Amino acid sequence: MEISVSDAKAQLTDLVRRAEGGEEVVLTRHGQPAAKLVAVKAKPTVAEKHALMTRIMKEGSKKALPGPSAARSQDFLYGDDGLPG
Repeated sequence: MEISVSDAKAQLTDLVRRAEGGEEVVLTRHGQPAAKLVAVKAKPTVAEKHALMTRIMKEGSKKALPGPSAARSQDFLYGDDGLPG
């Protein structure tokens, strides 16, 4: 939804409710987007933070798969004489 800043002044409470409900509310000035009202995400609880850290620690303990060697990954930048190509 797009609404001019001047019209939004009279409808601010309704616009905030819409934004909280997930609707995108764009405020315009002279027909151009100027600002967007969006809902604020709730902060995670202590229990949610703990669960996330536990999951990260479990996944971090898994061994990483070997990837390509980075030792010679930039060789294409240099000529046979060792100077930039």
